[in-house]
Amino acid sequence: MPRRRWRWRGCSRRAVRFLEPTLLLLLHHGPAHGYTLLERLGEFGLGGLNPSVVYRALRDMEGRGWVTSFWDDEQTQGPPRRVYRLTALGNEALALWTQDLEETRRLIDRLLSAYHRHMEEGEGEHH
Repeated sequence: MPRRRWRWRGCSRRAVRFLEPTLLLLLHHGPAHGYTLLERLGEFGLGGLNPSVVYRALRDMEGRGWVTSFWDDEQTQGPPRRVYRLTALGNEALALWTQDLEETRRLIDRLLSAYHRHMEEGEGEHH
């Protein structure tokens, strides 16, 4: 398989797939401004994402009812900033994402174990 690096507006497709559950987890800790969420994404290896990708994901999640938002004009020294908050439906979505990720990890672990066993055996044409 050729080594091709897929990119979507400056970030890997794999990173974009982890954006929603990561944002949901961050909001599970409490409401946050978009800028704060952008900064905290780096803790999960998603710090290089284009802010427009993150804000689009937040709008999409708001459209699905996973998050709500409101304008905060009291806690800022400047223009109002949007604050995002997790909803009960978003909490359920996070739980489902977590279950799916755990199952995916089990499948990946099985595949990698089989691969490493096969490589240790040294049998076959491609060793």
